[in-house]
Amino acid sequence: MHNILIIEDETSIAELQRDYLEINGFTVEMRHSGEEGLKRALAWNCSLLIVDIMLPHVDGFEICRQVRAVKDIPILLVSAKKEDIDKIRGLGLGADDYIVKPFSPSELVARVKAHLARYERLSGGRNAAQREEIRIRGLRIELASRRVFVQEQEVVCTAKEFDLLSFLAAHPNRVFSKEQLFERIWGMDSNGDIATVTVHVRRLREKIEAAPSHPEYIETVWGAGYRFNV
Repeated sequence: MHNILIIEDETSIAELQRDYLEINGFTVEMRHSGEEGLKRALAWNCSLLIVDIMLPHVDGFEICRQVRAVKDIPILLVSAKKEDIDKIRGLGLGADDYIVKPFSPSELVARVKAHLARYERLSGGRNAAQREEIRIRGLRIELASRRVFVQEQEVVCTAKEFDLLSFLAAHPNRVFSKEQLFERIWGMDSNGDIATVTVHVRRLREKIEAAPSHPEYIETVWGAGYRFNV
């Protein structure tokens, strides 16, 4: 049974989301302020978080930042704002998805199921007895434990950052378009918002590259996509 936490100050919207999720077998709790939502998100063993950006006291961006620092769960941001800057900011803070209001409850349920299924599929090998690694120069990726080391110093990656890095490293010298990466890593229709790919590549470079402006590992192939160099 998956536990879903909805942080939404508009009660009618939160209740509609809850009803559709419960019909599909999820256990759902709601909080209507950012402060209460953040407190519950940090304390409760929830499987996925749905959080509105415009909240009283503590906004959705801050909730995303604090939860992502300590928990590796899917986070879906919800907003009436369509501006790319808000999407980029949210994705840059570690959110897994950005949904613009108004949207159908069935779309929300579909996205929740997709993120949970993908998360379980990718995390299934974490407790495997045999450790698998990818080693490329000073970079070491432990696939089973989902840990990344640069020059033997561990760097902390979010779930999506690790998925993207390990996928690219497992297919060296091959160019993938943003659309292909979005579909492979986020597991949804590539007609969605691919800005998240750019954001995650930038964040990975900041963590693993000695000089992010002159990347050694993740290279931009202009007009085509990205390539992992070996």
